[in-house]
Amino acid sequence: MNAEEYEAAVEAILFTMGESVELAKLAEALEISEEETRDVIERLCTRYESDACGIQIIELDGAFQMCTKVSQYEHLIRIAKQPKKYQLTDVLLETLSIVAYKQPVTRVEIEKIRGVSCEHAVNRLVECNLIQEVGRLDAPGRPILFGTTEEFLRCFGVQSIEDLPSLDPDQVEEFKTEAQEEVDQKLLP
Repeated sequence: MNAEEYEAAVEAILFTMGESVELAKLAEALEISEEETRDVIERLCTRYESDACGIQIIELDGAFQMCTKVSQYEHLIRIAKQPKKYQLTDVLLETLSIVAYKQPVTRVEIEKIRGVSCEHAVNRLVECNLIQEVGRLDAPGRPILFGTTEEFLRCFGVQSIEDLPSLDPDQVEEFKTEAQEEVDQKLLP
């Protein structure tokens, strides 16, 4: 196959799959190396950079997905009416951040950090496809372990969990102090 045929093949695979496809799987399907496959994807990405093109290829944690450019969103809304939006409350964001930074994590561990029940928040985040079951803890009762999804990466514009901002150790200590003060105030008669 020539370069254009490889590009057409990658385009067809990503369009048809509708979700991200790992680089290794793309290379296997094309019967070329991962490096050559990445070159094909980069050529497609360059072609899609034009304002005359409404699609793009994004990388998500070592996998690639074809999606619509944000600049075309307004036109999509006219066709699809209003897509379902999820309202992320402070409780949901707090729970989501715990999962993102501590994953894999159990519901009990999240509740220990938050200090309150989080069953509803976890269920809503699963419903929004921002977190998912990633396994079971090898402990009595085999509790479910949760982690973030590719949808989480897309929504927050990061390629992998390693791209999340890190907290300054001084900030962590400040947060711990504030949390302890809140607990102390609640214990006062």
